Amino acid sequence: MPDRPSLTLQRHINARPAKVFSAWTDPQQIVKWLHPGGCNVVHAEMELRAGGRFHMIMRAPDGEEHDVSGVFREVAMNEKLVYTWAYRSTPERESIVTFMLKADGDGTWLTLKHEQFFDEAARDAHRGGWTEALDGLEHYFS
Repeated sequence: MPDRPSLTLQRHINARPAKVFSAWTDPQQIVKWLHPGGCNVVHAEMELRAGGRFHMIMRAPDGEEHDVSGVFREVAMNEKLVYTWAYRSTPERESIVTFMLKADGDGTWLTLKHEQFFDEAARDAHRGGWTEALDGLEHYFS
């Protein structure tokens, strides 16, 4: 299979890895900080174990819904998650997200790698969305 587009983003978060991990995986926290493109999370569920599923629905200001789900391939508490990512509208475009945390004093270096995009346009759209998501997470802990 030929190489497909990917992206990697890093961010320093002013919270310890356990708190960042919890914010990323706890539906009650996700709704407070995840707002890419002005969307609000209207549904979030996580079965946090290898083989477990996640499902989120984000509603844009214009009412459009973005329904995304996937399966956790790897769960290392407070350190790493690897999971599939696919929108209900385009399940054939499944990609892979790797979320890694590394302690840095009282803070955390977060690395987000999203791989196997369908094309460069999908990668570029996700770069914007993930950047806004990480902005929200950073602000959540400020």
